[in-house]
Amino acid sequence: MEKNITKEMAISEVVKKHPKTAFVFMDYGLHCIGCPMAPSETIEEAVKLHRIDLDGLLKDLNKAAK
Repeated sequence: MEKNITKEMAISEVVKKHPKTAFVFMDYGLHCIGCPMAPSETIEEAVKLHRIDLDGLLKDLNKAAK
């Protein structure tokens, strides 16, 4: 299965391309969708900062992006 969303992508880039992913970010406690860091912060950076399961988040983001 090819993943559309990867850990290297910026949060704002993902939400812009796939608006439904905003709900996934919120469910995982990543309320930084509109914060000043969102345009440059990658998913990988955010999960490290917030101690979130990267694989689970990517799976759910890609599911929401379909």
